[in-house]
Amino acid sequence: MTAQLNTTRQQWLAARLDLLEEEKELTRQSDALAMKRQQLPRVRIDKQYRFDTDGGNVSLKDLFGGRSQLLVYHFMFGPDYTEGCPSCSSIADGFNGFFVHLENHDVAFWAVSRAPLAKLEAFKRRMDWSFPWASSFGSDFNGDFSVWFSAEQQHQGEVDYNYRREPPAPEPLPGRTVQEWQPRDSEAPIAQIAAMTGTDVPTYTRDRPGVSAFELIDGAVYHSYSSYARGLDGLWGMYQWLDRAPKGRNETGIWWRHHDRYGKE
Repeated sequence: MTAQLNTTRQQWLAARLDLLEEEKELTRQSDALAMKRQQLPRVRIDKQYRFDTDGGNVSLKDLFGGRSQLLVYHFMFGPDYTEGCPSCSSIADGFNGFFVHLENHDVAFWAVSRAPLAKLEAFKRRMDWSFPWASSFGSDFNGDFSVWFSAEQQHQGEVDYNYRREPPAPEPLPGRTVQEWQPRDSEAPIAQIAAMTGTDVPTYTRDRPGVSAFELIDGAVYHSYSSYARGLDGLWGMYQWLDRAPKGRNETGIWWRHHDRYGKE
């Protein structure tokens, strides 16, 4: 769609006011949806998950740090990755600015990945990040919250991601299981992203992105919410800005990189 050029300020204002009404309605719908999200039933978490952090080996309850709420970003960084997922990394570039505000509003925030802690900390230093990042290496945490799947699950069609069952993955995996991340007429982008993590497509796509919310009630941990795939769009800061740029997202493929890679390829 091509925008009309050489319009008058009055014509622009009329069109803008029409759009404003739609934006306001979307805001009202978003507020109502947020309320429904908060009213979801809670599931008590009795399994004793353990995590490696820079403060030692801790439990899921410990991640709350004395707060009543916990938000976890499931960062795609598997044990076989040499670098974190570039998409997760571009989302995480915004974490430094807001996690301190969450922590001072009764909400703990952690990124959690399956890679060993030493690998996470090295990448964290490289990216100049300060947000808390825990390793779930050796834990069932990622599998239980549907952000990691085994090779057997991939091949047997037992991957349930984003609340839907994926078909069995052929070999070699062509990269169409994560359809939200690529144009429908191309198989290249998912392989391109996998290469940025130093892995192949099957290995890369066994880890998935997501966000989960937990609440501490009377000393017990409860799961309240999880979202995946395009459900993370609102957390991806660069896209919120691009959606307001004159050309929008203006994408034909994978254009983003780890932030220290721009201008080096």
